[in-house]
Amino acid sequence: MAVQRRMRSTEETNGDDDGGNAREPLIADEVRKPQRIPQPQAIATIVIALITYFTYPGPLNPTGKPTVLHVWYFGWISALSTGLGVVPLIFTQELDRYWIGASNALAAGMMIAASYSLILEGCTFKEPDDMSEISSQIRTLIGVVLGLGFIIATKSFLDQHEDVRVGALAGADARRIILIIFVMTLHSFSEGVGIGVSFGGSNGSELGVFISASLAVHNVPEGLAVAIALLPRNVSSLTAALWCVMTSLPQPLMAVPAFLFCHYFIPILPVGLGFAGGAMAWVALFELLWEGIKDTNTLTATILSTMSLATMIALQGMMDDRS
Repeated sequence: MAVQRRMRSTEETNGDDDGGNAREPLIADEVRKPQRIPQPQAIATIVIALITYFTYPGPLNPTGKPTVLHVWYFGWISALSTGLGVVPLIFTQELDRYWIGASNALAAGMMIAASYSLILEGCTFKEPDDMSEISSQIRTLIGVVLGLGFIIATKSFLDQHEDVRVGALAGADARRIILIIFVMTLHSFSEGVGIGVSFGGSNGSELGVFISASLAVHNVPEGLAVAIALLPRNVSSLTAALWCVMTSLPQPLMAVPAFLFCHYFIPILPVGLGFAGGAMAWVALFELLWEGIKDTNTLTATILSTMSLATMIALQGMMDDRS
């Protein structure tokens, strides 16, 4: 209440001079005052460290047929790598609306590239154990339609709840963050299935390690896309990193059952890839890119998103060539 009274009195004093825009820097100042790590974030960090230590398979590289613990651990490391996306933004403490818009445009380009890669992978999906009579292209298209419908319904639900909160964020900002985190988490399900299936083949030990390592590298810019959406809104670096890791938790959780029952998971993998790709494309175009255009201008947002899109596709192409 004291904070609210200080903010109100300051606005009443300065509102006529600055058009009522004094609220944003005051909120930023109040949010940044606490220095110690909040208890939930500290507990989450400790839990992550304990899981990383106690589930280590030893030796890390499987000899012969990989075990369930190997599959879990490689999926777990892949998920943790998403948190590294925060690193490039650690030293950026304050951004005005223009730079928030630029960040959203960059994140939109990254997510469009990821969506393209997921849909392309689904359309070109070929596995010896895939016994489905429906082509991979049709299954991927079904997934895209389901993903678009699902994310539109989710956004409609969130828009009806204006009081939703994410930590210190509320209203439209909170709904947008929930949508972004939700979509990034959804697409991790298909990646987790991909990890599990890759360990299940005749060359599972080598292929599974390679696929997991590739996804770990791929997860870093995905984490950056989440961090770009969070950090300019006064979310701490540690909290943003934990949210990034959370979006990839389905990878180890889905890798284990996919490894144990890979014959059942293979036919539905193109649907999952299309589902994630369609949902991600919607959020990238109609949430992040639109916000980037509003906070900067159409030309700037288009150039930035195109640059990040081209960079991500080029990196993906380099990884595919090496594989």
